[in-house]
Amino acid sequence: MSQVKRELDPDPSEFKGDRNPVEQVSWYDAVEFCDRLTLQTNRQYRLPTEAEWEYACRAGTSTPFYFGETLSTDIANYNGAGEEYGAYGPGSQGEYRRKTTPVDQFEGANAYGLHDMHGNVWEWCQDHWHENYEGAPTDGSAWLTDDEETPRILRGGSWYYNPRNCRSAYRNDVTPDLRDVNVGFRVVCSAPRALP
Repeated sequence: MSQVKRELDPDPSEFKGDRNPVEQVSWYDAVEFCDRLTLQTNRQYRLPTEAEWEYACRAGTSTPFYFGETLSTDIANYNGAGEEYGAYGPGSQGEYRRKTTPVDQFEGANAYGLHDMHGNVWEWCQDHWHENYEGAPTDGSAWLTDDEETPRILRGGSWYYNPRNCRSAYRNDVTPDLRDVNVGFRVVCSAPRALP
């Protein structure tokens, strides 16, 4: 795909596998990938907004995980070892795989058919970090500032973190240039807008 603003490493991931999520990509890298995909397909691709990400993750649920009150390493990839890591709510300790797993390895897509919304890799969102939702857009659009150095939002947790960090509502903020083996992204294709 043709470069838009920045060069991309064609193989940035530490953990290899045709079906594993890409990781070690910055927010800028993820945006560049979406821009390239948009040019190649003539359809609008982008990162999800934080509101869209949580809506998609929850898929109509109100529990900490779309599976329910707790998480198990039988249904998601997170750090399930150790007393402080293994359980959330009534859950129990489990496996710590120490790496990403293939997308859809686990049964249990949410009601919208999405896999790996809890664990595997943190996922970048469009939004700039805000401490709370006071003043947030009410239409689901990205909440941005004028400061391009503002930390960005990560959602979903990862293979390295405990289940508390994998909850549907958990938010994390990091600098947009971060590249880490815990961080990847999910692409959204914007629906065409109808004319008024």
